[in-house]
Amino acid sequence: MGAPVKENIKYSDFEKLDIRVGTILHVDDVPDSNKLVCLTVDFGDFKRTILTALKEERENPEELEGMQTLFLVNMAPRKMAGMTSAGMLLDIGYEDNIPSVMPTLEHPVPNGTRMC
Repeated sequence: MGAPVKENIKYSDFEKLDIRVGTILHVDDVPDSNKLVCLTVDFGDFKRTILTALKEERENPEELEGMQTLFLVNMAPRKMAGMTSAGMLLDIGYEDNIPSVMPTLEHPVPNGTRMC
């Protein structure tokens, strides 16, 4: 059985989300964490450091280097394991307890391209 649909939001709430395409340049270990890796992501006009819990989900997180996928870039910076994350990787499956997958693009687009 699938998860229940969350409560409705207004379109104005959705408009607040700045979701962009970025290319993962580097995947580095976060030594003080059993879960986190540190992504360096290129968004065209800027680069970001984004921490994400991929150690337990992927045998080889480095395989994501060079991949274009979706990120939330206007999330407030968050301290984790002594580092600051400046965004969020959007992945599919984690909340449903299935191996996570990254949203993939039909074809390459410029880094920084916005969703909607």
